[in-house]
Amino acid sequence: MTQDNRIFVGGGGNLPMYLALGLANRHGLVTGATGTGKTVSLQILAEGFSAQGVPVFMADVKGDLSGISQPGVPKKGLEDRAIAIGMDGYGYRSYPVIFWDLLGEQGHPVRTTVSDMGPLLLSRLLELNDTQEGVLNIVFKVADDEGLLLLDFADLKSLLQYVGDNSSTLTTRYGNVSSASVGAIQRRLLVLEQQGGAKFFGEPALDLYDMMRVDHNGYGFINILAADVLMQRPRLYATFLLWLLAELFEELPEVGDPEKPRLVFFFDEAHLLFDDAPKPLLEKVEQVVRLIRSKGVGVYFVTQNPLDIPDQVLGQLGNRIQHALRAYTPRDQKAIRAAAQTFRVNPGLDTERVITELGLGEALVSLLEDKGVPSIVQRTLIRPPSSRLGPVSADERKAVIGQSPIRGRYENVVDRMSAHENLRARAEQAEKRAAAQASEQQANPARKTRERQGVVETMAKSVASTIGRGIGQQIVRGILGSIFKGR
Repeated sequence: MTQDNRIFVGGGGNLPMYLALGLANRHGLVTGATGTGKTVSLQILAEGFSAQGVPVFMADVKGDLSGISQPGVPKKGLEDRAIAIGMDGYGYRSYPVIFWDLLGEQGHPVRTTVSDMGPLLLSRLLELNDTQEGVLNIVFKVADDEGLLLLDFADLKSLLQYVGDNSSTLTTRYGNVSSASVGAIQRRLLVLEQQGGAKFFGEPALDLYDMMRVDHNGYGFINILAADVLMQRPRLYATFLLWLLAELFEELPEVGDPEKPRLVFFFDEAHLLFDDAPKPLLEKVEQVVRLIRSKGVGVYFVTQNPLDIPDQVLGQLGNRIQHALRAYTPRDQKAIRAAAQTFRVNPGLDTERVITELGLGEALVSLLEDKGVPSIVQRTLIRPPSSRLGPVSADERKAVIGQSPIRGRYENVVDRMSAHENLRARAEQAEKRAAAQASEQQANPARKTRERQGVVETMAKSVASTIGRGIGQQIVRGILGSIFKGR
């Protein structure tokens, strides 16, 4: 349900809550304990943005969000809620969806090149220490200096082997390259390859504008990343989403504060991004979140506990939906106090107490109003979704992929000339040169023997000519005979 460039989020006994599209790029936060309704909040927000012509990207960590591609099934409970919150014209419909999958099994493959990933994020993905990260930076520098394209996993492995084999030469130019560090990186690459991570690197690389499409009815496509299997590799999941966010930041032009976002990006299980993240990475995340709104991109972090988000990032998230939290541990109690203190105070609401009392589908909601000021926090019933609650079947997913506007664009891998092929060609040329040199060395001793024989024969004839024939010649043969023996 939309109205006047706003998205209806929910209502109830209090005022209806609307998310203003013009302020949706000021980012947001959806939090709450497991089973309190975060997934439904994501679903209704995605529906609302799509209906307003705003493309959405979201990761489906449990498989539940795929149902957005199908009309909802009539349920009395949903219809009763729509009436209770004063939602006019509630009905059931599907939304345009593009399915993606890093593993290429449940959607269109998603790829990037090794160069585009860069050494910082790749080091994070491989869990490298500072020394190993330094060696990886050298690998990228060597690739740049020698004009070697780093596109796929084979390129990275080949160049790493090349750097290891030539470490003594490269150390004088780039700094210390230890064989131990090279070996450690190679082992990490092997683990990542066994987990299927190699499929993420290669071509054709993702074109970001394929995620920013609108259908013929003016609805924004909802891009859903299949992440139920990917979540078993949390480091790969978090690194991919951060890479995608960074690519949006770097590639999209400045648009200031548009009337509506160009794309809304939901970062589910956001704690995985910040867990054990090194300071340079946290600084990069903070920078991207702070500046990407001027590119027309809204970022919404989704996690169980607001304490999962660093303060420097949390302070930039203006639109908030807080589902129930449970006060079982001291950390839980701290999280409740922290969550309550981040809302604009409502004199008629004990926010800290209500957070623990919220029922399924209820939330404390505060959304940005005129001039970007947060609204007073309200206890809100989240509106029911119009699309299906729950996952699609395998046949339904296949049908959606078959009708996709990008069908066939990413399915076939392109393997063009890059570092792996260039280094292999160099190695083959080096083998040919070595074989030629070896052949020449084998030929040289025979030629030298013939030359020596010629010189000795000339000397012998000269001596024989000088001392005469007869006994003189016999003496010469006696002295030099061993040299010619066997001629």
